[in-house]
Amino acid sequence: MNKGLFALAMGTFSLGIAEFLMMGILINLATAMNVSVSEAGHFISAYATGVCFGAPALLLFRRMPLRRMLLMLVALIGAGNLLAALSTNFWMLMCARFISGLPHGAYFGVGAIVARKLVPPGHQSGAVAFMIAGMTVATLGGVPLGTFISETFSWRIAFFFIAAFAVATFICIRRFVPALQPLEDRGFKGQFHFLKTLPPWLIFGGVIFGQIGLYCWYSYIDPQMTLVAGFPTSALSWLMILAGGGMFIGNLAFGRLGDRYKPSLVAALVEGFGIVALALVAFFGDIKWVAVVLMVFGTMALFGSGSPLQSSIVGYSKGGELLGGACIQIAYNAGNAIAAYIGGRIIASGAGYGAVSLAGIPIVAVGCVMLFVLYFRVERKN
Repeated sequence: MNKGLFALAMGTFSLGIAEFLMMGILINLATAMNVSVSEAGHFISAYATGVCFGAPALLLFRRMPLRRMLLMLVALIGAGNLLAALSTNFWMLMCARFISGLPHGAYFGVGAIVARKLVPPGHQSGAVAFMIAGMTVATLGGVPLGTFISETFSWRIAFFFIAAFAVATFICIRRFVPALQPLEDRGFKGQFHFLKTLPPWLIFGGVIFGQIGLYCWYSYIDPQMTLVAGFPTSALSWLMILAGGGMFIGNLAFGRLGDRYKPSLVAALVEGFGIVALALVAFFGDIKWVAVVLMVFGTMALFGSGSPLQSSIVGYSKGGELLGGACIQIAYNAGNAIAAYIGGRIIASGAGYGAVSLAGIPIVAVGCVMLFVLYFRVERKN
């Protein structure tokens, strides 16, 4: 096993729990903070907003050696989640979630570059998929564990756990990731030159629209599985394990396919698969066993396009790799923030949870079309 990739995956594991734990304890936190479920959805948006602010700030550290940059980001993961564990009111937790989100996009951006450097040519997409696998393992094991701890003891202990794991990640990155030199510095303006070309914009569009549509549904998976499908809240732990299994399978399977086929084609087909899943959720989500199967398919689609596109953007952003890798995470998390807001408004209007899934379909379709355009206009010819 490549220990450097394993250390990188530990970082995405920490980020995965920090991001996705909120979906499993949303009702719990709403009660603790004395707010509605739709208002508690702002904790999701606060994290995603932090991602959008933190990722471009990475350019201020572009001359820093890559490993040192990773260590700085992991330290921030620990600090943000420690503050979340100590939060005593709604706004303090909102601030903690914002801080926790700051290193997210930057870590994925730097991590993708480092992962590609740790493997031979032809294996870059698989290496990035391995790094991202830490996040899917978090959803498979870490998030259900955190949900169980929150339900049984306290949600604060779950956030303390994330902070402690960030410390372990810091130690492993320092030991196992080689001391790589900084990327070539082409100046601040030079970081943006790649944005004059079409492919990065098609990738960003494919990501943000695909994420908004699918995340409208997944942001409120807790009430959908309990209030619509009829599962007790005690079942959320094993339901989150199954959801994480879908993410894990989708990430690794489609990540490896990204090394064999064109990444844009793989990602476009994954989003098409997601459209079908959303439609079925809207009409059959009240049937328990069907809801479970569709949840797994939906989470496969949610993560299936990630590693091919995260690896691909590095190749399309020559001279601005840090910005390119970070911007794709801005797109993901801007999509998450918008999705949580849209979903919350739909729920608050009384339209029901089925309407949340239906609203996501045309949005995902836009992202799917953009990725097909990238394939047919650019990648198929190469």
